[in-house]
Amino acid sequence: MTEPQNWTKSSFSGGGEGDTCVEIALLPGHIAIRDSKAPSQGTLTVPLRSFTSLVQSLKTTTV
Repeated sequence: MTEPQNWTKSSFSGGGEGDTCVEIALLPGHIAIRDSKAPSQGTLTVPLRSFTSLVQSLKTTTV
């Protein structure tokens, strides 16, 4: 799998430098996820369908 080039931070990254969140990048059929504070420490890659289901579930969950 190739290393993503276009990382995107969440709009909920917080104040300051905006480095207190995760970043995601789109790959063919997958989403790559990494820690914005330590991007060189590794990347988690999941199928796009699984990531989409997770995000939809989080949007409908109440705390």
